[in-house]
Amino acid sequence: MKTDRSPIPLFKVFLAPEDELMPRLRDVLYSGQISEGEPVYEFERRFAAFVGLPNVLSFYSGTAALHGALLLAGVKPGDEVISTPMTAEPTNMAIRHAGGEIVWADVDPSNGNLSAASIAERLTPRTRAIMVVHYGGIPASMRTIREAAEIAGVPVVEDAAHALGARYGNRPIGAFSEYTMFSLQAIKHMTTVDGGMLACKDPADLPRGRKLRWFGIDRQAPRTEVDVECIGYKYHMNNVNATIGLVQLDHVAPAIERHIANGRYFDTALRGIPGLELCTWDAEAEPSYWFYTVLAERRDDLARYLTEHGVGNSQAHKRNDLHSAFASSRRELPGLDSFYSRMLHIPCGWWVSDEDREFMVDTIRQGW
Repeated sequence: MKTDRSPIPLFKVFLAPEDELMPRLRDVLYSGQISEGEPVYEFERRFAAFVGLPNVLSFYSGTAALHGALLLAGVKPGDEVISTPMTAEPTNMAIRHAGGEIVWADVDPSNGNLSAASIAERLTPRTRAIMVVHYGGIPASMRTIREAAEIAGVPVVEDAAHALGARYGNRPIGAFSEYTMFSLQAIKHMTTVDGGMLACKDPADLPRGRKLRWFGIDRQAPRTEVDVECIGYKYHMNNVNATIGLVQLDHVAPAIERHIANGRYFDTALRGIPGLELCTWDAEAEPSYWFYTVLAERRDDLARYLTEHGVGNSQAHKRNDLHSAFASSRRELPGLDSFYSRMLHIPCGWWVSDEDREFMVDTIRQGW
């Protein structure tokens, strides 16, 4: 079916106005200093203030930041990390990069986030960390997850790639855990083309984190006088990406607010449609709606129907436990089976206008 409307994409890159971004980029590109330097450190300070978490390290990707978090958490080859299969593959690749063994916990079938009860069942003396993803921007049940982690005495790493701007318990996302990663990849709430930020609860992690991201070297010390004591990586952010980030920070808040406004609109307008359920979550959770997830009967029929009407949609991520690379971790996950068979993501980002969202609701209400 063809319509006269422009298609509504599921994802769209947000960039600051050209007349503000390009002059700043020209300045840094021709400054003679394009690797890690003062723009990176300024961006770390300003991003920390933006997310309300004081101790932030920048990395060239979110995956690198997750790997860094796991290393800071003490994950070593043979250690177990409890994680979710309902995420993008980099979440769990980072565990393997650190040498960890993945132990799947099941998800809440009402939202796709890790179940605290399932986490508690999977804890063993070999558990070194718990990896939590806030799927689609819906915060996981951090209070009960935190309780399970504290009983076991293990740190929590939050993958907040989908959740910039979300809150839990009237606090910024990440405030409950030892480590929280925010992704700045192209289609996230905010991008620096690529990049990742790692918030650390303990400021004592910052010096080691800076070494980990630069070959184990303290960049502030004279290069010929340092002693490399640990293995490090080339994970640092550069001044070009940081400059993009600095300009983006001047403009991204209204974009995130629009994601949230559209998500809340759908929370009300899509309720009660036959064959459609909406995700539910803790009363303490305040999502930032990277995309909007519905749980549909005849999900594939709905996907085709929306595509015919020009509404972008996707399952977005293949459940990671189906990948051969993670075959050794497979187990029965009935909550995930239920969620994955019904879930479909539709657009709710800054580019979705009032007219767009009304059209989407009217289209879905007509049935599929």
